[in-house]
Amino acid sequence: MVERLDTTFAALADPTRRAMLASLAAGERSVGELAAPFAMSFAGAAKHVGVLERAGLVERRKAGRQQLCRLKADRLAEADAWLRQWEKMWSISLDRLEALLAEDEA
Repeated sequence: MVERLDTTFAALADPTRRAMLASLAAGERSVGELAAPFAMSFAGAAKHVGVLERAGLVERRKAGRQQLCRLKADRLAEADAWLRQWEKMWSISLDRLEALLAEDEA
């Protein structure tokens, strides 16, 4: 699982790929449609889609001459679960700090 998280976070590190995922959240898109907002070539977009696909975040299929992509949310759910454990830890730590500061003020 750690290796999958590494791959997921590496794929999410790029703003173009994050924007592509956001676009896919609204539904299936072709690689060309994913490339359009970035004024990049099909080959450039296909490389980004390949990274997302290897990370398990996107599934690609052919429909005639088009390559259609759809979001696979299960890997995002894994990353979210991992991040939530740290959110809980920080919330507890910050609550303790707040209590200590309140004691100092009193």
